[in-house]
Amino acid sequence: MGQAHILTGPERRRRWTAEQKRAIVAAAFAPGAVVVEVARHADVCAGQIYRWRRDLRAAVADFAEVMMVPAVTPAAALGGDAIELVLAGGAQIRVPAGTAPELAAAVIRAVAGR
Repeated sequence: MGQAHILTGPERRRRWTAEQKRAIVAAAFAPGAVVVEVARHADVCAGQIYRWRRDLRAAVADFAEVMMVPAVTPAAALGGDAIELVLAGGAQIRVPAGTAPELAAAVIRAVAGR
């Protein structure tokens, strides 16, 4: 037998706190989780979970950690030859010539956001 929720009063919508939204989104995208099952358990539609995830990502998209370090010339910092990449978003990456290809590819994917 199904459940029915009766909402009385002027407010007809449920309100979710930011913590509740984060918890539901985290549960939905945990390894091995199925979004539809988490949505059913939380009594929301799957589209709402995707919307919350998009909103949560947008809230932190403008954040960038900045760390101040002493100025060093690029050649001295890399210790010799390097490959310099400029990505479409304007990010620049300098990869030392002796870097393992798997590590270089992982760094490029991380910076490119893929």
